[in-house]
Amino acid sequence: MTDASYTQRRGEIKTYFDRTAIDAWKRFASDQPLSKIRATVRAGRDEMRTTMLSYLPEDLSGWRILDAGCGSGAMSIELAQRGADVLGIDLSPEIVRFGTENLPEITGGGTVELTSGDMLDPALGNFHAVVAMDSVIHYQTADAVQALSALAARTSRKIVFTFAPRTPLLATMHTAGKVFPRADRAPAIVPVSPRKLTNQLNVIDHWAVGRTQRVNKGFYISQAMELTHR
Repeated sequence: MTDASYTQRRGEIKTYFDRTAIDAWKRFASDQPLSKIRATVRAGRDEMRTTMLSYLPEDLSGWRILDAGCGSGAMSIELAQRGADVLGIDLSPEIVRFGTENLPEITGGGTVELTSGDMLDPALGNFHAVVAMDSVIHYQTADAVQALSALAARTSRKIVFTFAPRTPLLATMHTAGKVFPRADRAPAIVPVSPRKLTNQLNVIDHWAVGRTQRVNKGFYISQAMELTHR
């Protein structure tokens, strides 16, 4: 992964979510009615969040967790309710501001801090676990693997992330650009071969690929994968 390619892509994603899609993503984070297409995406994201949480212990007391690409903080809240101290980071200051203003009371013993910035910033410190829901799906495979490797270097127990699995349907949808109207379209999602991704991740020292599960809900197609420190 070159600094230039990562920085350029990161900038494109930040611009989209901070300027073009902020109102749409506020609706995703609420219970407001959505179009049929976006409703399937909301349902898919809810199912994926549940799947990713199932890969982590019910009791996360004492864990420090990075929620990379936290959005409005839905995952961060769930983790904190299990006892974790969660740092949620997102490229979009506007989405983070919205999430911070709407944080509920945490009753499970953990804490939540939401901030905007780069999930790979070493200044964020070290973590027991990282969750990264739909936050590396816009990067080429090599860049995604390098990003996960960088996170692994500062993580002691587990990484749970999602990627866009290479399927004929997903490739067709994104090639045709039919997921959202042009004005709302996100930076292109990059479909990845699960086998190729697994092979590349298995060479990260002291880490092993574990469980994986696909969520296919209408216009939402994503796959969770677990990395465990050996």
